[in-house]
Amino acid sequence: MQKVALVTGSATGVGRACAVRFAKLGYAVAVNYSKSVAEAEETADLVRACGVPVLVHKANIGDDTQVRGMFAAVESTFGGLDVLVNNAATTHFVPHADIDALTDAIWDEILQVNLKGTFYCCRAAMPLLKARKGNIVTVSSVAGLTGQGSSIPYCASKAAVNALTQSLARAFGPEVRVNAIAPGPILTRWLAGREAQIEKYLESAPLKRAADPDDVADVVVFLANGTSLMTGQVVVVDGGRTM
Repeated sequence: MQKVALVTGSATGVGRACAVRFAKLGYAVAVNYSKSVAEAEETADLVRACGVPVLVHKANIGDDTQVRGMFAAVESTFGGLDVLVNNAATTHFVPHADIDALTDAIWDEILQVNLKGTFYCCRAAMPLLKARKGNIVTVSSVAGLTGQGSSIPYCASKAAVNALTQSLARAFGPEVRVNAIAPGPILTRWLAGREAQIEKYLESAPLKRAADPDDVADVVVFLANGTSLMTGQVVVVDGGRTM
């Protein structure tokens, strides 16, 4: 039976890198996007080039109805699910000292997608994952461990995602493992134009470089496919800056 992976937010960046990596391992892959249809089709082409089936599905993970529809499509197309990668997220860049700029709209958008959306996906995936003793890997952030990041709501959302990871791991073991990865800065379009800030941030990192999408995909695939005894863990991948 062919294994199946669903990667949210896989039109570009880390999500694309994960989708392609699972495809190279022989997984059928569901590519999720919310806006970037052209980029999602490019990811799908890269997956197809690996000789595996692909499903491209548009869904805003912050909408529970759309999420449930996406998992129904995965089950209908592939018959089940082995790995869920929660990668989709959003942010606003707001200096932390500018707390008056943090409107309800900013808080609501970030928490709706990053926290509630991640939960929606985990909840919809759980019956499928339990049937195959699969697992979840969520792309969190060191922002959720250190309080440093693009904005206070983003940091808070990722801290909550880390706690969600532990709660779900306790609730659904031993059938389903649930882990997260906490990268530092990743060289994607999110950080375009902020290279000077990244360099300053990394001055205290022993490895002196930011992650690229493949660095993150390495650990995602390991947690999903390379270990059977890790659950409830938040693995830091930031060149050693956070110790």
